[in-house]
Amino acid sequence: MAKEAINIGIVGAGRWGFNYVRVFSEMKEANLEWCCDLKDENLQKVKESFPSVKTTKDLNDILNDSSVAAVCVSTPAMDHFKTVKLCLQSGKHVLVEKPLTVKSRESEQLVKLAKEKNRILMVGHIFLFNTAVQELKKLIKRGELGDIFYMYSERTGLGPIRNDVNAMWDLAPHDISIFCYLLGNMPVAVSAQGLGGLRSNIEDVVFMTLKFPDNIMAHAHVSWFDPKKVRRTVVVGSNKMAVFDDMEPEKKLKIINANEPYGFYKTFKEFQNAVQYGDTVAPELKQAEPLKAEVQHFLDCVQSGRQPITDGESGLQVVRILEMADKSLHNNGEMINL
Repeated sequence: MAKEAINIGIVGAGRWGFNYVRVFSEMKEANLEWCCDLKDENLQKVKESFPSVKTTKDLNDILNDSSVAAVCVSTPAMDHFKTVKLCLQSGKHVLVEKPLTVKSRESEQLVKLAKEKNRILMVGHIFLFNTAVQELKKLIKRGELGDIFYMYSERTGLGPIRNDVNAMWDLAPHDISIFCYLLGNMPVAVSAQGLGGLRSNIEDVVFMTLKFPDNIMAHAHVSWFDPKKVRRTVVVGSNKMAVFDDMEPEKKLKIINANEPYGFYKTFKEFQNAVQYGDTVAPELKQAEPLKAEVQHFLDCVQSGRQPITDGESGLQVVRILEMADKSLHNNGEMINL
């Protein structure tokens, strides 16, 4: 017997929020009832594309609609706590964009409130629903890469530039969630250094280092003021290495077995030519939109009552890591124990 579709409200229909509007409208398990935004141009775009969706500037229109069971929040990070809290207090299940909040004590309150209300609280760590990242997790778990030595990520590009948080809070939640997911563990220490080129009080570029158990190190370079858009994660193991490049149109994951150059060489050209590369394999992956997989998981959890992969607790852990990284950022890159 088919389950009844879930009535949905969306708060925030900006650049990324509109993607949620599109995806929820495509899901047979969902009825997109409401969209709330403070900007007329965003609401107008929703009306033109999805005329059956009711639009409003007042969040209370959604909160007071008893037929709405779940709300998706895609507002600026600084607004997450207030908006999610109101939604949970109104008895709505919530999917909220990353980061959960910008303060760990706020995240703790939301996790506690969700438990008290017996409601699903899920954070949009979208890369955990990417088939390439999921396959990479399986490879690591099976031991195909060997012992993991280190991993690093680059998440750079020219904008969009935020005014409410720095580049680390905006971009690094992706990398932190990927690292923790792949290793199945939380870091034990973190450090970060960065600078604000456009504005002295907001860091546009940050270099973050995470230390994990078993002496594994992870490094993240994030920037929204960089000449090239890069979305890449590299994992180096004792047997093989893996590269996840989300900018690749098809072969997003590559497994590499490389041999280091050896011996003595008379010229630099001879040295260069002596470098040998092992086989590179690009696993066949199911082509699926990560955001659609994320939304489907949220709807499944609302219907079944089970906890999401990216639940409030995992979102809280990411916020705690970011909070300590922020402390390091403003203490000359001091390594902070978690």
